[in-house]
Amino acid sequence: MARVVALQQNQLSFSPLASSLSDFSGTRLQTQLQFKRKLWQPKGSFYVSASSTKKILIMGGTRFIGVFLSRLLVKEGHQVTLFTRGKAPVTQQLPGESDSDYADFSSKILHLKGDRKDFEFVKSSLSAQGFDVVYDINGREADKVGPILDALPNLQQFIYCSSAGVYLKSDLLPHAEIDAVDPKSRHKGKLETESFLQSRGVNWTSIRPVYIYGPLNYNPVEEWFFHRLKAGRPIPIPSSGIQITQLGHVKDLARAFVQVLGNDKASKQVFNISGEKYVTFDGLARACAKAGGFPEPEIIHYNPKDFDFGKKKSFPFRDQVKQPNKSDTIRKEDGHVSVTFIVYHKLTSV
Repeated sequence: MARVVALQQNQLSFSPLASSLSDFSGTRLQTQLQFKRKLWQPKGSFYVSASSTKKILIMGGTRFIGVFLSRLLVKEGHQVTLFTRGKAPVTQQLPGESDSDYADFSSKILHLKGDRKDFEFVKSSLSAQGFDVVYDINGREADKVGPILDALPNLQQFIYCSSAGVYLKSDLLPHAEIDAVDPKSRHKGKLETESFLQSRGVNWTSIRPVYIYGPLNYNPVEEWFFHRLKAGRPIPIPSSGIQITQLGHVKDLARAFVQVLGNDKASKQVFNISGEKYVTFDGLARACAKAGGFPEPEIIHYNPKDFDFGKKKSFPFRDQVKQPNKSDTIRKEDGHVSVTFIVYHKLTSV
């Protein structure tokens, strides 16, 4: 399988600019950067105007990332349709969302009910709609993408949610988007999808998030700690607890997805995405205790090799040491069409 790479050949200059929510301790980051040099662009890249209203399809969109992404897209004036099986409510009011904002969003969001495994329905329903842009948030296998592309021959951009768990474990750090990937990883379907998109010659962008946290998270990331803290139980952490991991807030990730829309510099590119700060496993347990108003947690370190957990996941993070990485942020400003998100060249696989 061909490796998918993103070549970032020029450096970025830094200047003051507002930042993100991805400091898990609750303090807004003040990382500030400005795009100074022209990035290398692949030959044959496509240009999509970010300022024009688009007819957008989100595959998924009712669970986590897509809930926040769809709101941002609707606020920007795009016509947004969610493609789901209809098993979950199409909309739900978010924590802190006003009644008026929720009513406005609910009145504008559209829904297409179907199963993406039903290829004939996908082809017929999508071709009838003629979408400009597709966000594939829940895609895991390459064969589920082909019918979408077949149905939309004039598609302007395909934006894919991949994973930063695709990299081949290595002693050579840090990992960047051009590093070797692991074709046997549990995310191999996402790698195959990236390669498929590349082979089809469409205008695609792939986002590889690290660990995501925030409201509505259905993966036991921060929740794993809060459940134990609320129950007054110790926090079992593998090995020494000084392993470093990285998280990003779902709202920042949603902003990243919006900012690659219509961005020529994101054409046929892969980006690693996460928050800027790093935290040790022990530090994360203490940060969750502080955020929840709990006492200092009792942390118990253990050797994972001493236990047989079977196929169950005993801890929400991979037990691999990380070190702080280099971040590049590209922002849309002064009328320039560039990317507004934090691009992280990770030090290690996650």
